[in-house]
Amino acid sequence: MTALVVAVFALVYAGMAAGRVPGLSLDRAGVALIGAIVLYAAGAIGAEAAVAAIDGRTLLVLFGLMVVSAQASGSGFYDWCAWRIAASRVGSTRLMVTTVLVAGALSAVFANDVVVYAMTPMLCRAIVARGLDARPFLIALAAGANAGSAATVIGNPQNILIAQHGDLDFLAFLAVCGPPALIGLVAAALTIRVVWARALAHTPDPVPTAAPAVDRAGALKAGVATVALLVAFAAGLPQVTSVLVIAGALLISRRRPTRAMLGDVDWPLLVLFAALFVVTAAFTATGLPARFLTGLEGAGIDPTGHGALAAITLAGSNTVGNVPLVVLLLAAMPTVDAAFLHALAVLSTLAGNLLLTGSIANIIVAERAASVGQRFGFVDHALAGVPMTLLAFAVALGWFALVLP
Repeated sequence: MTALVVAVFALVYAGMAAGRVPGLSLDRAGVALIGAIVLYAAGAIGAEAAVAAIDGRTLLVLFGLMVVSAQASGSGFYDWCAWRIAASRVGSTRLMVTTVLVAGALSAVFANDVVVYAMTPMLCRAIVARGLDARPFLIALAAGANAGSAATVIGNPQNILIAQHGDLDFLAFLAVCGPPALIGLVAAALTIRVVWARALAHTPDPVPTAAPAVDRAGALKAGVATVALLVAFAAGLPQVTSVLVIAGALLISRRRPTRAMLGDVDWPLLVLFAALFVVTAAFTATGLPARFLTGLEGAGIDPTGHGALAAITLAGSNTVGNVPLVVLLLAAMPTVDAAFLHALAVLSTLAGNLLLTGSIANIIVAERAASVGQRFGFVDHALAGVPMTLLAFAVALGWFALVLP
């Protein structure tokens, strides 16, 4: 049975790296789900063990945050933000820096994937309408969203998982992870300015389009819900209860049907998480991860050290992805302390800026840009992605050496 579990685990994580199965319309969520079904059907993991492996708290928090983001998206708030950035009456460099900072700030509060999904098309159209090359602004959007999301426990899916796993305090997390997230934003802006200097040398044409319509009542409702969420998390109230109560309140609406709100929830991501929990639990039960870690320690390598973690997150996030990597690491090392979890959250997130395949947010930006006729490829991203990530990693590791035991 061990051979089957290892084979399924390897195929699932290969599917995470590839993003889909050649010849089939099977994406990451489908690959993970099929893997979990195979293991259950073969008896490699029982029903009770499979259910116990799924971290329900993480899924509930993620679901609630998706509802809050759906409220903001449905009001037209993200479109307005993207248009407002592109319509700023400043030079190209300041437009790019503004893109980084706004994407980072929004992603620290809302899930980064949602932010870039909603903002990319409008940003592309408005930037191109001003006679500018969209590519430096697209990498600014993706890099800013990734770096900014590292600051809080609700900035991205892997941070939500890490925070629930270690019962991490919201403000303590922000105090440790906020500075390296800010470093990541600065590194992104500086690197894009240098690498894309020629494109950013052009003066923007006048703003040719009017601002998109915004449902002000809906946007206000989203804003109030977001403030309430942040206050609840900062006050140390039960996170699952808080986010579900706020999400439930948002679903009570006279204008927008519940079905429409729930339609904006990223159900495939929730399925991906649940299936990965099951697959990883079956693999962990074989004892192979524990033996591997013991072998590293025997060779004098501390797998929880910052140097080893930096190498693991850079390699893992840019192959299988940061979410699957974090699920695997937490299953293999269930008793790690808060210091390790803080470093894991930041490094696994910043590592996503290295290559286009490093995070789902990057891929979303590329796909959404293509949907409005703008090309944003692997090389376009890597030109700035590699140096900005290495710079951010170097400074973040220095920060951790100062503040973490």
